[in-house]
Amino acid sequence: MSSMSEVFQTESLQSVSSLELAQALAQQLSITPNDWHRLKGDRQAQAKQQLATALVFLLNNQPDEALAHINQAAGWLDRSVSPLPCPGHGTKG
Repeated sequence: MSSMSEVFQTESLQSVSSLELAQALAQQLSITPNDWHRLKGDRQAQAKQQLATALVFLLNNQPDEALAHINQAAGWLDRSVSPLPCPGHGTKG
């Protein structure tokens, strides 16, 4: 039997749209500037961020954008994508 808190949580989730849930997930999984150095090479974190973003685009009826993020996530997982240089340091030359 479900506890009252589980019932309340289920009812609360039902009042939120799929898009709002996806946006909350994307926000939670986004890599912030403060975490960028620590997570830039974390393939799982990068893929999660890309897939959550893809879901937001898909729910916004933007399948081409969603597919681009899905492909980026796949690249992180299959190691065909590498981290970009730090955006805060500019280019050296």
